[in-house]
Amino acid sequence: MVPLILVLLLILLLFGAGFAVKALWWIAVIVLVLWLIGFFARPAASGGRRSRWYRW
Repeated sequence: MVPLILVLLLILLLFGAGFAVKALWWIAVIVLVLWLIGFFARPAASGGRRSRWYRW
């Protein structure tokens, strides 16, 4: 009975980790797309030059 419970717990743990990793990949892709949009759609600075994409 104990090995069966251990195997079921292992399956549950691996399923949860796989779901979390997949969700993190999707979040990373969304953040990358938003960053690229912000990088290419930044406003022009005074004088017609494009402004810096960073603030520091």
